[in-house]
Amino acid sequence: MFIDQDGNTTIITQEKASIVELVKKIEILYDRFKNNNIIVNITKLDDVKLPDIVEFLQLSNKHRKAKHSFIIVSNSANLDEMPDEIIVVPSTKEAFDVIEMEIMERDLGI
Repeated sequence: MFIDQDGNTTIITQEKASIVELVKKIEILYDRFKNNNIIVNITKLDDVKLPDIVEFLQLSNKHRKAKHSFIIVSNSANLDEMPDEIIVVPSTKEAFDVIEMEIMERDLGI
């Protein structure tokens, strides 16, 4: 797991371990980046399925409730299967675009 910082956004990249292990690591380290927007990049993992994405749901809900963005980047997940409660996009650029839109929405009180 690699953690990078880009302004007020933390980018967490996973290359090898399982999704369950990744979620546990993020929960342990959560206080380090709880005040930032979070992008979880799992593009290096092949064959990401709906149950893998659902593992992030509780963490995503907690983070979004605190008025911060939580976005998963996966180019192998079937985006049509993803629940509305969690945002999954195919590229990091799209993740930053979503964060920008959500910041504007929060500023407007939407």
